[in-house]
Amino acid sequence: MSDNAPDTVIAPDTRGGNFFECDSALQSLLGLYLDADLYEHLWPHLARLGELAAGELDEAAYLANKHPPELESRDRLGRDRQRINYHPAYRRLEEAAFGEFGLHAMTNRPGVLGWPQRLPAVAKHAFTLLFNQAEFGLGCPINVTDSAAHLIDTFGDDAMKARFLPRLLTQDMKDLWQGAQFITEQFGGSDVGQIESRAVPDGDIYRIYGDKWFCSNADADVILMLARPDGAAQGTRGLGLFVVPREIEPGQPNAYRILKLKDKLGTRSMASGEIRFDGALGYPLGALDQGFKQMAEMINLSRLSNGVKSTALMRRAMHDALCVANHRNVFGKRLIDIPLAQRNLLKIMLPTEQALSMSFFTADALDKSATTNQDSAVFRIAMPVLKYRATRDARQVAGDAMEMRGGCGYIEEWITPRLVRDAHLGSIWEGAGNIVSLDVVDRAIMRARADEALEARLKDLLEPVGEALPDFATRVGARLNDVLRFARESTKHADKLVVREAASALYHATTACLLANEGVRLSQATGDAKRLLLSALVLEHRLDGRRMLSSVDEKLEAKRAACLLSDELCGLDEVSALL
Repeated sequence: MSDNAPDTVIAPDTRGGNFFECDSALQSLLGLYLDADLYEHLWPHLARLGELAAGELDEAAYLANKHPPELESRDRLGRDRQRINYHPAYRRLEEAAFGEFGLHAMTNRPGVLGWPQRLPAVAKHAFTLLFNQAEFGLGCPINVTDSAAHLIDTFGDDAMKARFLPRLLTQDMKDLWQGAQFITEQFGGSDVGQIESRAVPDGDIYRIYGDKWFCSNADADVILMLARPDGAAQGTRGLGLFVVPREIEPGQPNAYRILKLKDKLGTRSMASGEIRFDGALGYPLGALDQGFKQMAEMINLSRLSNGVKSTALMRRAMHDALCVANHRNVFGKRLIDIPLAQRNLLKIMLPTEQALSMSFFTADALDKSATTNQDSAVFRIAMPVLKYRATRDARQVAGDAMEMRGGCGYIEEWITPRLVRDAHLGSIWEGAGNIVSLDVVDRAIMRARADEALEARLKDLLEPVGEALPDFATRVGARLNDVLRFARESTKHADKLVVREAASALYHATTACLLANEGVRLSQATGDAKRLLLSALVLEHRLDGRRMLSSVDEKLEAKRAACLLSDELCGLDEVSALL
């Protein structure tokens, strides 16, 4: 191949684009969820991050993952001075996330990006969605700094807030303290009640002893961790929540050591390690007998963030796949004009759009949960449902996008290998699939009865669909009823063998309702009803159980693909004919 060969011989990637300006679905959904004044204010900041994520930050993420952090236990004079060395590209990513955009502080204090109030979770996670299309690993330090500040603000006394919050929430990189949450131990993984770390009283403070097995953001300045005070009960009821600073005073390290850094499959830019606490000073946060419940609030925020970050991976994979399909020519045609390729693209698009809708629906419920019990209950069930299904779908979507690029997709110079690796972590972080699906069925449904609030909310959302398309609304509503009945019956299964199916079914039924509602509302606001068609695909391919050997209406499928893969608007009449 000549050095002067055109770029289109090998399809280009998304480098140099803008992940916000090219994403009409993201723009439209934010128009539904954000107040107009706030959206207008945030638009240039979203566009700025969209450009960075597809350019400078994408290049920085490539370098930061290629050159992972290294642990240095002693300085050149032989002194015990532990530090983790990061590539300069990782520091650039930190400057953008914490410094320029203040992702960690948006919902915790006013003034970020010039907005006089705290930003809603929907806005924060729009920025999360854009940033993590460039870099997934740093998403963990951003989120745990955010949620650590939230817990200290919620459960800490005035002295603790004064000491930690200003530096956890600053955008000045010289003063910033990053946060972390350390839970996992060798025996206390999913079974948190087996945690063995001890908290020994020493006046008004505690001394922490024990090993933490998987500690992401290993050199964080402020650690929130669970430990069992001496004499406390066994199980989760005996766990206390402690704030452990990296330094007791400037230059005086606390009594813990990073034993090693993990050699991970993905998120290689971010340091995860094993840490031994040997009498480290820790401050109790809130009531000691409520530690697990308080940490659960941090975990819930992390699960939402995890679902959004997995959505970001899918979004990046979809952008890349569409870029290939539009610019790669095979057998005399563009890939995007070949029916089999169109079907592959729709297999990437459908779960990606489901996750986008579910992410904003869940974040919106979190925003409203402080004022209404119904929204609190909706968040309680939507959060683990999102975490369970979106993180699993991300693995498939990333792999399908790799295949769309072909051999180049397997080469590390392209984004797809990193997307595949990072996607596998999403379904492990903050609880693997069995744990999260049990949370949906045993806790959210059986204990909290949050399914009732979700049902009421979704049926409200179907009302405008019923006015515009009564037959389709009836079809979606019938499937919702079937799924709710199945999910409720799953609580009676002693061996819990169907909890995963119940969590997935709830996700698909919920997103079918959301997509239908969004399609009708956007047809009125923008003239584009495409999301109604996505709702129909959820019904057919996720809930109706279309038989593997059933025949395909090729003309209908071609029309649907043309509608969904085109940049042109598809009006309500056009879409309704394809349902």
